[in-house]
Amino acid sequence: MKIAVLGMGYLGVTHAACMASLGHEVLGVDIDDEKLAKLSSGEVPFFEPGLDALTEQMVRAGRLRFSSSYRDAADFADVHFIAVGTPQKRGEFAADVSAIDSVIEELAPMLTRAVVLFGKSTAPVGTAERLRVRAQELAPAGADVELAWNPEFLREGHAIKDTLEPDRLVLGAARDGAGRAIAVAKEVYSSILEKGIPFLTVDLATAELVKISANAFLATKISFINAIAEVCEAAGADVVQLADALGYDQRIGRAFLNAGLGFGGGCLPKDIRAFMARAGELGADQALTFLREVDAINMRRRSQMVELTREVCGSLLGVRVAVLGAAFKPDSDDVRDSPALNVAGQLQLQGAAVNVYDPKATDNCRKIFPTLGYSASVVDACDRADIVLVLTEWQEFRDIEPSELASIVAHKRILDGRNCLDPQQWRASGWLYRGFGRGRSESSNGF
Repeated sequence: MKIAVLGMGYLGVTHAACMASLGHEVLGVDIDDEKLAKLSSGEVPFFEPGLDALTEQMVRAGRLRFSSSYRDAADFADVHFIAVGTPQKRGEFAADVSAIDSVIEELAPMLTRAVVLFGKSTAPVGTAERLRVRAQELAPAGADVELAWNPEFLREGHAIKDTLEPDRLVLGAARDGAGRAIAVAKEVYSSILEKGIPFLTVDLATAELVKISANAFLATKISFINAIAEVCEAAGADVVQLADALGYDQRIGRAFLNAGLGFGGGCLPKDIRAFMARAGELGADQALTFLREVDAINMRRRSQMVELTREVCGSLLGVRVAVLGAAFKPDSDDVRDSPALNVAGQLQLQGAAVNVYDPKATDNCRKIFPTLGYSASVVDACDRADIVLVLTEWQEFRDIEPSELASIVAHKRILDGRNCLDPQQWRASGWLYRGFGRGRSESSNGF
């Protein structure tokens, strides 16, 4: 099929490359000419494992190209995927859907034949129906232009797999256009559906709510285990062992029960706030008041890490802090609302000399915190450090041998902000180790 993907951010580039890999002809559309030039040469302007190679392969195969012209998209495609961003409004909890509105206002007047628009952006419930009506008002093709909603469920670091081998495909459609939208979606995703992937058809509002509800649930699960970690800390219990025990209960499961510094990135924080805001607009604000505490628990983890560093070192003034990890999660260079980078910034503002190392996110970090120190390796970051903080669980950090850092640092102190290290291994090597909710060791090396 001939497909246009509107918006060449993380979601759009991933979707465009994956659709091309399924054999479709794909046009990626964006207003950023510099970004398009990079993509046309096969260079992805962010890090996602395997996406550079896939994009370059699809460009060379002639199945993926790029344009800044909505006219090109209208003339070329029979199917359009809307993948622009919906960030949090400045000074508000609500989502900013102006980019989605702009796509409809620009593209719809050029649609002179029957097409289907699929929204993939995360949007407040009610957005899809409003855009559907607006698109049909503006398009010369009128009712032959159908808008449906096909939410994404990507995990950064696993985006290609999540696109080509999803847990499920969800399609929301209006009753009077459902048949055509469903038929087109099944054609687009035919090779995926052949693998037996569940395909759920719902109304527009339900499709919008599936995505935002999934993120709210995951955020709640993370904040729950972090709240329990605070209790474990006070009681001398081990939250990792506790989570393992909980995980055997099939009603609960082990995934996302990892206590630590909390969640960040461009989705969960802004999505739960937008969910609360939209519920309030609909008169259902009491239903989601618990999400305020979910958000508060998550943000509290950052200040707790700063205070824990102060507690261990006695003071932050002049303390040399090695921060390992700045991306909000491993296998990503995304530092949007990153807990790790936030902690690094807070430590510096309170007088610490902070040196950061991240395998992929350094360039993005410099744009936000240019005054932090940045290193090219773990060893460089830890040179003469008074304390080491592991704040993103990159495999490189999990694999560190404690003895290899012992002669480099000034003091053998490590704070495990992701509970991703082996406490016994570090303590056995003479390090003072502290994780979140891991209790206090009775040995002289614990605290």
